[in-house]
Amino acid sequence: QVQLVESGGGLVQAGGSLRLSCAASRRTFSGYHMGWFRQAPGKEREFVAAISWSGRDTYYADSVKARFTISRDNAKNTVYLQMNSLKPEDTAVYYCAAKRGLRVPVEVAEYDYWGQGTQVTVSS
Repeated sequence: QVQLVESGGGLVQAGGSLRLSCAASRRTFSGYHMGWFRQAPGKEREFVAAISWSGRDTYYADSVKARFTISRDNAKNTVYLQMNSLKPEDTAVYYCAAKRGLRVPVEVAEYDYWGQGTQVTVSS
């Protein structure tokens, strides 16, 4: 079992920045690929970014590429999502997720463990 706890959400003006953190409980966190997803009201949960267990490989949704950066610190059992140039359409609940495997998944259904989410609201 892996327990995930997100933090760092809040209210920010358009053009601002936030850094989300996701702390994992498991000692073998380094063996898990990690992903960030988001869900806006009335919409399906969607992929935002993912990072391989080693941190070497990263993947981004087109909508956030060049604005968001995913990173991880395996010594701290934590994955981060740095969000810059935020837009009102980035408003959503952001979730982190964990998955062991050979490749880094980018689909919601492929992840095994989820956090409770953190709200990000971007005002115009």
